[in-house]
Amino acid sequence: MIPDTAGLHASRRTMLGIACGMGAGALWGLVFLAPALAHDFSPLQLTIGRYVFYGLFSAAIMAPRWRRTIAQATRSDWLALGWLGLCGNIFYYILLSGAVQLGGIAMTSLVIGFLPVAVTLVGSRDHGAVPLVRLWPSLLLSVAGVLCIGWQAVAAPAAGSAGRQLIGLACAGGALLSWVVFAVGNSRALNRLDHIGVHDWNLLMGIVTGSLSLLLVPWSLAFDGEPHAMLDWARLAGVSMGVALLASILGNLLWNRMSRLLPLTLVGQMILFETLFALLYGFLWEARLPTGLEAAAFVLVVASVLSCIAAHRGPAAPEAIQPA
Repeated sequence: MIPDTAGLHASRRTMLGIACGMGAGALWGLVFLAPALAHDFSPLQLTIGRYVFYGLFSAAIMAPRWRRTIAQATRSDWLALGWLGLCGNIFYYILLSGAVQLGGIAMTSLVIGFLPVAVTLVGSRDHGAVPLVRLWPSLLLSVAGVLCIGWQAVAAPAAGSAGRQLIGLACAGGALLSWVVFAVGNSRALNRLDHIGVHDWNLLMGIVTGSLSLLLVPWSLAFDGEPHAMLDWARLAGVSMGVALLASILGNLLWNRMSRLLPLTLVGQMILFETLFALLYGFLWEARLPTGLEAAAFVLVVASVLSCIAAHRGPAAPEAIQPA
């Protein structure tokens, strides 16, 4: 019997893509901790710190092949890098940091947890995507999981006034919208690339985002002028460097690799790992075990991902996992 080499290759691509998605989620979950670690700094200052170091690290890594990469980049590539960096990096992290500081990690994780549902619904219209009807079990499990997290947040809300909670909720909603636009736009941009590697695309985005974040420094000096001790600034620098290296460099590299291996409908489900790891880090930070509702949410979210993987292994799977 002749082995199905095409099916075996497709299965390996899917498994490698899922592994990259899990790794990216584990690293991206760290960004939820940064606003808590540097809670005395504003979301704007946290954003500037993170992306300035992201740009510096990217420039240092790309330095040996800078001229060759620049020569390959087109005008449309620079435009895409600019709006993706602004929308998916700067706007997203300002809003996410504000949501964590005002509403807490649980509420923020709830809202960001809807990312897989939103991205999967958008990706279901792409050519070669798994039909939406086969994704409903996964989507329903995902919704059930984030509702469990939401009920837990309502039952034991973070300390603060109702006004702060509402502002935090609005920031989380804005972060959700920003990341949906970024996830869809970046996945489609990567699938169109044939002259720039995934790693170089990530580094170029770091350089562009770092340059854009420098434009925010005068704004920060004018409106975030609260004095801080040198030790506090050192802590902000350490947190910013760690998030830039782990989340922005390594996490984005894994995510971009995954985006070329998986269809957009499955890419949406991989975002669930960011929510899972963010909650796990939150439990470790607060030195407590998850409640019953939080444990149920973990189970439902994992079941959602496994259900989506099963949907992509059906008859339409070989076509669905081919790059667009």
